[in-house]
Amino acid sequence: MKKFLAATFLLGIGLGAFAQDDDQPVDTSWMQQYRATSTRINDLIHTKLDVSFDYDKSWMYGKAWITLHPHFYPTDSVTLDAKGMEIKNISIVKGNAKSALKYRYDSSQLFITLDKSYKRNENYTLYIDYVSRPNDLKVNGSAAITDAKGLYFVSPKDGSGKETQIWTQGETEANSAWFPTIDKPNQKSTEEISMTVPAKFVTLSNGKLISQKKNADGTRTDYWKMDLPHAPYLFFMGVGDFVIVKDKYKNIPVDYYVEKEYAPYAKGIFGETPAMIGVFEEVTGIPYPWPKYDQMVGRDYVSGAMENTTATLHQESAYQNARELSDGNNWEETIAHELFHQWFGDLVTAESWSNITLNESFADYSETLWNEFRYGKDAGDEKIQKDREEYFSNPANAEKNLVRFHYNNKEDVFDQVSYPKGGAILHMLRNYVGDSAFFKSLNQYLTANKFKSAEVPQLRLAFEEVTGQDLNWFFNQWYFGDGHPELTINYDYSNGQTIVTTEQTGKIFKMPVAIDVYGNDGKKKRYQVWIENQKDTFYFASASKPALVNVDADKVLLIQKTDNKSAEEYAFQFKNAPNYLDRREALEYFAENNKSELVNGLTDKYWGLRLATLNLIDKNKRYTVPSVINAVAQVAEKGQNKNVIAKALDILIKSGDRKYQSLFEKYVSDSSYNVAGTALEGLMKADSTLGYQLALQYKSDARGKLKRIVTQAIMQNPSESDFDYILNDFDTSPMTQTKIAETVQFAGYLAKVKDPGNVRKGVDAIMKFRNFVPSQYHKYIDPVFKQSFARISAAKSASGQTELANYIDGLLP
Repeated sequence: MKKFLAATFLLGIGLGAFAQDDDQPVDTSWMQQYRATSTRINDLIHTKLDVSFDYDKSWMYGKAWITLHPHFYPTDSVTLDAKGMEIKNISIVKGNAKSALKYRYDSSQLFITLDKSYKRNENYTLYIDYVSRPNDLKVNGSAAITDAKGLYFVSPKDGSGKETQIWTQGETEANSAWFPTIDKPNQKSTEEISMTVPAKFVTLSNGKLISQKKNADGTRTDYWKMDLPHAPYLFFMGVGDFVIVKDKYKNIPVDYYVEKEYAPYAKGIFGETPAMIGVFEEVTGIPYPWPKYDQMVGRDYVSGAMENTTATLHQESAYQNARELSDGNNWEETIAHELFHQWFGDLVTAESWSNITLNESFADYSETLWNEFRYGKDAGDEKIQKDREEYFSNPANAEKNLVRFHYNNKEDVFDQVSYPKGGAILHMLRNYVGDSAFFKSLNQYLTANKFKSAEVPQLRLAFEEVTGQDLNWFFNQWYFGDGHPELTINYDYSNGQTIVTTEQTGKIFKMPVAIDVYGNDGKKKRYQVWIENQKDTFYFASASKPALVNVDADKVLLIQKTDNKSAEEYAFQFKNAPNYLDRREALEYFAENNKSELVNGLTDKYWGLRLATLNLIDKNKRYTVPSVINAVAQVAEKGQNKNVIAKALDILIKSGDRKYQSLFEKYVSDSSYNVAGTALEGLMKADSTLGYQLALQYKSDARGKLKRIVTQAIMQNPSESDFDYILNDFDTSPMTQTKIAETVQFAGYLAKVKDPGNVRKGVDAIMKFRNFVPSQYHKYIDPVFKQSFARISAAKSASGQTELANYIDGLLP
C-alpha cells in the first residue's frame, strides 16, 4: 500500500493546528508489549463467498464456506475474526448436509466449538450465514469499525453527484468486517466469490472472472476464482459503473477499470504497467506470478492505493486528463509501487506487521528501480534522494527500528521508516553486494518463500546464500537498529599524501565506503574503505594535491554529513563527478554561498536537476541578481519540460518585473495546467481585473494549478453569481491534503458572501468534508475547522446575521 491517509491530514494541517493537552498523561505501556507473530492454531485453506448488497442500507448479505485444518496440534475449536456482523447461522458441512455448531460472539471474534477434535491436515468446512453492516454496528461497544470498516459504499444520495460504487480495503485487518476469516498476514487461502449486483455494474475481484449469470430480477451474478493462496487482507471486491480498458503483457490480461470520462486517458495513466511487469520480471527473475493484473480507481478512497492480489485499488488522485498528463504522470510511481507488491507482499507476505519492511520497503524501492530503468540513472538517484529527505524530515524517525516488535497500533508501522528509509537501506545493500548478487538474492528469497509468509531473517539468509557472506552486521545495524550515521568529513594534503578524516557523532555505524580521488586532469582512482569508528583516518598516496576527494562516491549512504570542501572543489565536483547527487550537492553549496556557478544547473542534462536549481534560486531569493533572473527568463522562454517552465515563470512573478508580461500572455493558454496556472497568476499580479476576466474564461477547463488560481481570482472578486462554481469546486475536490488548505481559503470566501442561504450551504459543505475524515483524525483537524468557522461567524455577526452566526457556532463542540 502506498498509504497517504495519516500523512495526508497531518501534513495538510501543519503543526500550528495541533491541540495539545499538556495535562493528559502519555500512554507508554505499549513499549513493554512484544508484538509476536500470530500463533497459528488453525490454517485457512479455502474461502468461498456468496454475497449481495443492499445499497440503501449499505449492507452486504453473505454466505461463507471456510475450509481449515489444524496447523499442527489437534483442536476441537476455532476462532475467527468477524467484526460487527449479524450472525444468522454457523454449521459444519459434511457432504451436502450441515449441522449447527455452538459458538460465542463478542462482535469482534467468533469462538466456535467444532463437532469433534480434528488432527493435523484433517480438513473441515464451516458454513456461516451473516450480514455485514459496517456503517451501523459497533465492535465491543465502540464505533471503531467506522474507521476501518473494510467494506465501503459510495452513494449519490449525499448529493455529490458521484455514481454508486462499492470497494473494500483490507489492510491491515479490516476485511474481517465483510467476511469471517483468520485476519492475520501469516494466513493464506485460495478463494472463490460470487457477487450479485445490478446488471448495469461491472465487478472486480481477485483471480479470474469464470462466469456471469443474468438473473430474472435484473441483477447479474459474477463468479470470480483465485486458485493460488494469498493473505486474507488482500481479498478484494469492487463494484461500479466502470469502463474496462483492456491491455496486456504477453498473454496476461492487464485491464484498467475507470469511469467513462477517463476511458480515453486510461492508457495515459496506466499504460506503462505492461512495461513495468517486464522490468520487475527482469530484476526478480520471477515471472509475474498471477493470472491477470487489474487496476481500479475508487471514489472517496483516501488511503492512496492498495495492492490487492491481481486487483489494485487506487484513489481518485490517479485520474488525470491529457492536459494533466502533459506535466508528467503524477501517479506513475504509485502504479509501480503497487505492482511490485504482487511479488513483495502478495507472493511472499510479511508474517507480521512488525516485518512490514518486507512488503513496503521493497515496494518503495521499486519506484527507484522503475525510474532508473525507464528514465535513466539520474531519475533513479533523484527518487532515492527524495526517500532520504523524507526520512530525515522528522527527527523522531531516527528513534524507530525498521523491524519493530513494539508499537502502539499496528497502523503505526506504515511510516517514513518502513517506506523511504527501508527503500534507502535496500539501495545501500544493492551497492554493497553488487547488482548481480542483489537481484539474484531477491530471486532466492522469492523462490524459497513463494505463497508463504516470511520474516526479515529469511531475507538475510537469501542474501547470505547468494553472496557467501555473513551479513548480520548489516541487518543488525539497519533492520534491527535505529538511527543513521552523522558524519563530519575533513581533508588535508601533506608530504605526498591525501588525508581524509571522518568523525561520527552519536551512534557509531559500520559502513563500506567508496572514495574517489581526482587529479587535476579529471582522472580518478577509487579506494574501498570501511568507516566503523568514532574517528577514522585514511591516507592515499598522491603526487600532488587532488582536485577533489569524493567520499561516498556512489552516493548511496543514508547519512547526514558535514563535508568540508572548498568552493573550488565543489565547482570541480559539479563538472566531473558523475552522479545526480554529486551535482546537486554542488548546486546547494553554490546557492547557500551566493556563488554565480548556481546558474550552471539551469543547463544540466537532467530536467529534474534544472528544476532543483530553480527551487534553490527561489529558496535563496537569488532572483534579485540580474544575471540569475536573465538565465531564468531564458529557461522560461526555451524550456522543454513543463514543470521546469512553470517554476521559471513562478520565479519571474516573484521578481516583480513587469517586462515578463509577454511571457505570461504567451503561456496562459498552454496545454499544461501547471504552466497556464502560473502564467495566469503572473497576469493577476499585474492586473487583478484582467486576471478575474481570464479566470472566468478558463474556469470551464481548469484543474491543478490553473484551477487553484482561477478559484483564487474569483474569490478575490466575490460575486453571488460565482457562488455555485466556488461551492462545487470545494465540494467535489478530492479528499487529499490540499483540501485542508482549501477549507481555510473557502472559509475566507464565505466570510465575504452576503447571501445567508449560500453561506449555510458553504459551511455545510465544510462539515461534510470534516465528517468524511475518519474520527481518529478529528483531534488534529478540528482546530482548523473551528478557526475557519469562527472567521465566518464573526463576519456574519458584524453584519447583523446573528441567527446564521449562532448556527455556525454550534456546528462543532
